[in-house]
Amino acid sequence: MFRGRSKHFLDEKGRLAIPARFREVLQTKSNHVLVLTNHDNCLWAFAQDEWKTIEEKAAKMPQLDHSVNTYLRYFISGAQECVLKQGRITIPPDLRAISGLKKEVVLVGGLKLFEIWDRERWEEEFERAKRDFPQISQTLSELGI
Repeated sequence: MFRGRSKHFLDEKGRLAIPARFREVLQTKSNHVLVLTNHDNCLWAFAQDEWKTIEEKAAKMPQLDHSVNTYLRYFISGAQECVLKQGRITIPPDLRAISGLKKEVVLVGGLKLFEIWDRERWEEEFERAKRDFPQISQTLSELGI
């Protein structure tokens, strides 16, 4: 599982070093390919086999449903494979632009995926999450988490 947070830098070509602990997870899950897609002010990064599961579920959804079309147009259509080479991936320019990635980024573990945030956007999101956590904790507690 992907867990933890770490700060990194993108080089001028959009290359990002993947932390060793995340590379270890990838070695057990896939063939050194990450699938990146846009999601809510950040990028989501999946091991290729996890992404395949998402695609299989999406293919079974009703294509005449407006919500499904929105999901396919934004989330699924944004997906791009990024090969892990020498411990790094190159984030495509369009995904960097959509997610607002600049030079400083934060990688955030999310168990089956990890997020890639612009550092400034992450700090704002983390402050919001920290503020909302007591209320959300209560809700999750009621669900048995």
